[in-house]
Amino acid sequence: MGTFAVNVGIGRLGSGELTPVEAMVDTGSIHSVFSASLLAKMNVTPSEQGRYSLADGSVVEYGFGMVNVAIDEREYPCPCIFGPDDQYLLGSTTLETFVLKVDPVEERLVPKKLFGRMRFTSE
Repeated sequence: MGTFAVNVGIGRLGSGELTPVEAMVDTGSIHSVFSASLLAKMNVTPSEQGRYSLADGSVVEYGFGMVNVAIDEREYPCPCIFGPDDQYLLGSTTLETFVLKVDPVEERLVPKKLFGRMRFTSE
């Protein structure tokens, strides 16, 4: 699948302020990755450190925490990795949070149709 970029906003939880960035859509990444230095400028701090394996097989350690992410006028808290400078990846947990799927031909994000089953029991 090819890669493409989308415009998103990121910000500190509860601040109401968002910084626009261009992020590459990366369905191979579990969590979104945003520049640790930009997050620090927004007073966003990691809640923990985590070890992550990269596509080349190397293992790195980065901060991990929650940020607000906005896509197309919707905004949700999402997990993110505090990555290297100028690295902005939109990962699969963020896509799932927004109930979006990737259209690789048109290079865009589109809403997913939800089909769920619920089981109710009477007592």
